Amino acid sequence: MELLSVRIDKPETANFILGQTHFIKTVEDVHEALVCAVPGIKFGLAFCEASGKCLVRCSGTDSGLVDLAKKNAIALGAGHSFIVFLGEGFFPLNVLNALKMVPEVCRIFCATANPTEVVIAQTDQGRGILGVVDGASPKGVETEADVNWRRGLLRQIGYKL
Repeated sequence: MELLSVRIDKPETANFILGQTHFIKTVEDVHEALVCAVPGIKFGLAFCEASGKCLVRCSGTDSGLVDLAKKNAIALGAGHSFIVFLGEGFFPLNVLNALKMVPEVCRIFCATANPTEVVIAQTDQGRGILGVVDGASPKGVETEADVNWRRGLLRQIGYKL
């Protein structure tokens, strides 16, 4: 077995969701869950089929985001993984519960806009995702000023009253 690190290739502010699933109808069901959760959502989705033709299956509402998802899915090459890139102004927070409710979704590895590396195991059989490195390590513990900044930000962007 060989361990690899695959960096997610994306624009700096782009949000994405990386997960694992188990069935070919993932593409249709994830697509449906996203458009039902947020009307007008812009996204690209790619799914790595793990049996049969072993193709990268794709869908979405924005061709550029579909291409970005496809490119990253091919680089990951991990069976039954999926990646969703969200358009500007759309956030994982608004779709995560809908994705978790898709019957074939097994797990979500991350939902982030941070620089991300995916730790992959390569065996004779294929590739699998072991985990992710999402962003950077902590540099300290928040102070009272940091708490006030965080609370202010959440109210400024409308997530808290």
